[in-house]
Amino acid sequence: MNNEYFSFELIKTDPETGARAGILHTPHGDIETPVYMPVGTQATVKGMLPRDVKDAGSQIILANTYHLYMRPGDDIVKRAGGLHRFMNWQGPILTDSGGFQVFSLADLNKITDEGVWFRSNVDGSKHFFTPEKAMEVEENLGADIIMAFDQCSEYGYTHEQAKKAMIRTGNWLERCYRHHEAQNLPHQALFPIIQGNVYKDLREESLNRCLPFVKHGIAIGGLSVGEPKDIMYDVLAFLQDKMPADVPRYLMGVGSPDCLIEGTLRGVDMFDCVLATRIARNGTAMTSHGKVVVRNGAYKADFTPLDEECDCYCCKNYTKAYLRHMVNAGEMMGAMLLSIHNITFLHKLMRGLRKSILGGYVKDYVKEFYGKYGKV
Repeated sequence: MNNEYFSFELIKTDPETGARAGILHTPHGDIETPVYMPVGTQATVKGMLPRDVKDAGSQIILANTYHLYMRPGDDIVKRAGGLHRFMNWQGPILTDSGGFQVFSLADLNKITDEGVWFRSNVDGSKHFFTPEKAMEVEENLGADIIMAFDQCSEYGYTHEQAKKAMIRTGNWLERCYRHHEAQNLPHQALFPIIQGNVYKDLREESLNRCLPFVKHGIAIGGLSVGEPKDIMYDVLAFLQDKMPADVPRYLMGVGSPDCLIEGTLRGVDMFDCVLATRIARNGTAMTSHGKVVVRNGAYKADFTPLDEECDCYCCKNYTKAYLRHMVNAGEMMGAMLLSIHNITFLHKLMRGLRKSILGGYVKDYVKEFYGKYGKV
């Protein structure tokens, strides 16, 4: 469903794999899909200036509702003019609902059908999140795309446990939708989230519960949370032809090169993950020929670029030897340069996937990529 602020053009679908290329139009700019979205948890992509994030090829970034609610507070962000002004990012922004962090980071006190009592991981203060409260916080933050409040069930949940969480997620979605509609904010697109753990019957039931509330996009949550990758791919393949074709599909929390590729080949349009900047802070780079751990002694006197096939600021100006020195000396510069490279690398991968979908050679592109990078 389109309005004056949001629309999605599905330009081409690969007939063999179902991989898709499209354009998502938002109030803060167009997003060419498939797309990788860097994560700016605290209203910043760690180790990168907004200028660098943009120069790396980023079209849209994420911010985290839970963390920004804790500090500085969604009221402060609203008074600052919303996230775009607060963090000086003029492109599209997506915020998650905080549900994953409430369940994974906070000290949980009680989960009820009404909401979740928890204690802050920052100062131990007690809070109560309802679907309505999550919507209120996201509305104050002012992102273009906001997510419904959900209960993410961990890998290893029994069918009964996963079903209870899935049903609760569906009930909370209805409340999120009613609250958001009442605020009359057409410049914010609310995405429902499919849950159900690894159980296909629960995934299908969750999807069917989401369908009445799908206006501008739909998300797949509760994957990449500990299950083997082949199980994740199997769930995605199961959902692929059942999800609406006329809106973008967002796989939450996935960002390794192989997962980006395999998700795209199963009809996913949007991805996000902290992996690129997290491993950069540990001295690891994704390169055209696989991972490079620059802190290793092998690079002490290696005066070649990190990746000969990359034209990012890091690769054009610095050597592995310098990067190793920065990382091992504990200098911020090392993490900053590696973050620039890793984000650039993933954007280049997604542009290559998009071009190959449009050109009709996506399987050949994937084969060539894996041949150099290695399938992990």
